[in-house]
Amino acid sequence: MTATVGASATVQIHKSHLRTLIGTGIGNAVEWYDWAIYATFSPFIASALFSSADPTSAVLSTLAIFAVGFVARPFGGFVFGWIGDRIGRKTSMTFAVGLAAVGSLLIGIAPTFQAVGAFASVMLLVARLIQGLAHGGELPSSQTYLSEMAPKEKRGFWATLIYTSGTAGILAGTLLGAILTGVLSKADMNAWGWRVPFLVGGALGIYALVMRAKMKETEAFEAEAPKEKREPMWPQIVKYRKQALQVIGLTVGLTVVYYIWGVVAPSYAASTLKMDRGAALWAGVIGNIAFIASLPFWGKLSDRIGRKPVLIVSSAGAALLHFPMTWLLKDSPWQLAVSMSVMLFFIAGSAAIVPAVYAELFPTKIRTVGVGVPYSICVAVFGGTAPYLQTWLGSIGQANMFNVYAVILLAIGIAFAFMIPETKGKDLTH
Repeated sequence: MTATVGASATVQIHKSHLRTLIGTGIGNAVEWYDWAIYATFSPFIASALFSSADPTSAVLSTLAIFAVGFVARPFGGFVFGWIGDRIGRKTSMTFAVGLAAVGSLLIGIAPTFQAVGAFASVMLLVARLIQGLAHGGELPSSQTYLSEMAPKEKRGFWATLIYTSGTAGILAGTLLGAILTGVLSKADMNAWGWRVPFLVGGALGIYALVMRAKMKETEAFEAEAPKEKREPMWPQIVKYRKQALQVIGLTVGLTVVYYIWGVVAPSYAASTLKMDRGAALWAGVIGNIAFIASLPFWGKLSDRIGRKPVLIVSSAGAALLHFPMTWLLKDSPWQLAVSMSVMLFFIAGSAAIVPAVYAELFPTKIRTVGVGVPYSICVAVFGGTAPYLQTWLGSIGQANMFNVYAVILLAIGIAFAFMIPETKGKDLTH
């Protein structure tokens, strides 16, 4: 009888874990898909929603709006962080993915510049601000939720789901881009083909919203006393400012090199290095597959030897190899595939475990907003400006300045990794 009850409980635990992983993963993948396809399809957006009189200016304007979307992320981090710490992690995650779907649909149905003039650009701006709010809330909410639901001895491995599912979303968008550019003519892509990924993203977002509505709340949040959940938020943020600074320090290098190598590299290769766009997208697929395959290795390693050694080794590897991989990348798809794969292997070390590290730095009552606000500010200031800065410096013949900038930020991340406490196996129920 006891054995039967034990077996039944084990099955229920496994089902609960599976529901957690699927619900978190699908929603996170949709959010990242929505966010990344903008970078992938930016040349088409530039030609459709901006004036065609100056193509270079149109591309730069499109990338500027990419950066503007990041400006909304700190506000999303605070709003959804407040919801996550006061109402619940699940509620915050559900609202975030629903809002992202709205932003994606708006881009998909936006009228062209030729049809309505500047209103097309304004509608794009509004859609990106909505997506920025949603994405600013999604990451801290899902990271906190997953970290609190994970067994503490496997939290590093579970944390890899964030970037695994997120990169799967990016990969889906890249694959769809490669297929569309291969099947449709250039005229069809410019006319309507570029809209398809955004409409698909909106539909997937609605599905993810339904999935997340069925998930359960974390025990750590439910165990909190009502009094703790009603404590003023800003004094708590100020109290844990040291931890907030640590989040920023650990994120600055990661966010820039990830966006360089994991998100915009295929688009950069096609636009700046004049690589065939379809071939560049397929090379990007290879690089992102290598990234996904690397994440579990680093996550499991952190559960064995600790978070700090993994953060230090991975960031140092990315810093040392950034220039050699940049020099390797010229105009061939195989060069793009190799350079992306090598860099993303090392970037994966930090990406795999930072969701766990962030959560382990804060107590339950401030965990979501404590991570969300500094993380979103950092990503907005550094990650959001990276594609624009890279393109602008390249256009004036100063591409190496951007590479030096990226390596310096990685060095800052290494310094902070040395300074944070080791948090492997920490109990998150307080």
